[in-house]
Amino acid sequence: MIALSLAEIAAVVGGQTHDIPDPSVQVTGPVVRDSRETVPGSLFVAFVGERVDGHDFAARVVEAGAVAVLASRPVGVPAIVVEDVQTALGALARHVVRRLGATLVALTGSAGKTSTKDLIAQVLQRKAPTVFTPGSLNNEIGLPLTALSATEETKFLVLEMGARGIGHIRYLAELTPPRIGLVLNVGTAHIGEFGGREQIAQAKGELVEALPEDGAAILNADDPLVRAMASRTKAKVILFGESAEADVRAENVRLTDSGQPAFRLHTPSGASDVTMRLYGEHHVSNALAAAAVAHELGMSAEEIATALSEAGSLSRWRMEVTERPDGVTVVNDAYNANPESMRAALRALAAMGRGRRTWAVLGKMAELGDEALAEHDAVGRLAVRLNVSKLVAVGGIEASWLQLGAYNEGSWGEESVHVSDAQAAVDLLRSELRPGDVVLVKASRSVGLESVAQALIESGAEGEVAAR
Repeated sequence: MIALSLAEIAAVVGGQTHDIPDPSVQVTGPVVRDSRETVPGSLFVAFVGERVDGHDFAARVVEAGAVAVLASRPVGVPAIVVEDVQTALGALARHVVRRLGATLVALTGSAGKTSTKDLIAQVLQRKAPTVFTPGSLNNEIGLPLTALSATEETKFLVLEMGARGIGHIRYLAELTPPRIGLVLNVGTAHIGEFGGREQIAQAKGELVEALPEDGAAILNADDPLVRAMASRTKAKVILFGESAEADVRAENVRLTDSGQPAFRLHTPSGASDVTMRLYGEHHVSNALAAAAVAHELGMSAEEIATALSEAGSLSRWRMEVTERPDGVTVVNDAYNANPESMRAALRALAAMGRGRRTWAVLGKMAELGDEALAEHDAVGRLAVRLNVSKLVAVGGIEASWLQLGAYNEGSWGEESVHVSDAQAAVDLLRSELRPGDVVLVKASRSVGLESVAQALIESGAEGEVAAR
């Protein structure tokens, strides 16, 4: 964080200082909420959770070098006491962002936010110092913590914004006002909470409503609900996509033999070829979104294409590909799942598995409400249409819907199996995998299927040791 004294911070957040001998002492390190991340010069934010009360760690973090604690009650060590810690954290982030002068890029969408954010960050880092959301910390706590990690050297601040209801993105945009706002898509993720795609579009569009007149709204030309958001902003509109009307578009899209997308990138400043290191055709849209941001910030088509071709995955369990010594390929995409990302992952599996045996180890897609049965059934059917060799549906009722969809799609149904839990899936795969097989593992985060991918990777390593 930019250096601020405890007195300045107290004034910004409307707090009272307690047990602070010298209010002129500065916070020079990061703002953290996890006591294990404390370093000298930190400000520790004490949240009260369901199981853990951050105030209980106050003495420990000060011993570890924290300058003070942002707390909701006195804690016996230097503290700034406020009525509501989350509100105070947001106020501090707003103050720091205004002081920085960095260009703030915010993005939202139903699918692909984290992968796109990682691409944008890797492209912009070639131009100037860039700070960006780690992982998918995109809520009312994670976003201000990310903003507060910026320093005086930061030129670009890239923030992912999530929403679980109307007004959430509006609030986040008030904390960290963006100059560039990117909306990727409107899908069915969290549709059970929102009530419908139109409501999701209303929530996501709050981002472009927050943009200033001299800002830029970057919108997906291939998604009608996103494209319609152009009428909701005063900012300049830049369209990206495969549509001929897109300002930043892709032509000659194809997948390499290994399932990595390649295309000709066109921007208003020129064209250049891209071959990505990431897996799956869905990354083309993500790459175009990143390219539109970079173009708006002055990068040439050649610079953008080079950066996109060299960019990798920065966040765990998102199409994370591991080649085992025995030739089995494990694709760990178990961080989260919704119908759009499930379809994209299955298509990537089909492309990667040309001429090889493919396995789709799939689990529940959460928060789909009344659409849950139909969406799980549709994913099971798609696996059949893509000629995936075997579907392993893991878990409860939703997994049974996945298997049922596959079974009802055709005679391939006997190649699908429903298992009770992750360990059962591991046991099945260990007994049946053969060299050259490709295994996709994907489900909503709550299912915890990353343990399946990890077990399969470790099994490969153990097999190599045994072979030696």
